[in-house]
Amino acid sequence: MGLQENIMTELKAAMKAKDTVALEALRAIKSAILLAQTEKGGGAGLSEEDEAKLVQKLVKQRKDSATIFKEQGREDLAEPELAQVAVIERFLPEQLTEEEIEKVVVQTIDALGASGMQDMGKVMGVVTKELAGQADGKTISTIVRNKLAT
Repeated sequence: MGLQENIMTELKAAMKAKDTVALEALRAIKSAILLAQTEKGGGAGLSEEDEAKLVQKLVKQRKDSATIFKEQGREDLAEPELAQVAVIERFLPEQLTEEEIEKVVVQTIDALGASGMQDMGKVMGVVTKELAGQADGKTISTIVRNKLAT
């Protein structure tokens, strides 16, 4: 079952349970999927990789919003954002630990023969593609930067 079918099933369950946080998060995912499909034209389906990127983007947006709200002392606005993150993350593939990401980064650096910060773009491109949906770009970037700097 694809992401869109999963979302519809969860949406129905959330409606029956009157779970407003889940409803809002699921509707955001559904909306983003429909928008992405219309951008590609003709209602074409999204690949699993595109779906994972889309869901990751929604998680990142909500985490960023929650961070901003917390900085401004608005816990009342940050909490619903974080609750939505928990709902949306259920649709992501299992996230890798930093050690697992580091292992992939080291293998990629060795395979490409990268030697310094000038190779960061090459390494990031390969690692990001390989770990699509399994790790966020910020974590990957930090690890790549640390490995290339040493």
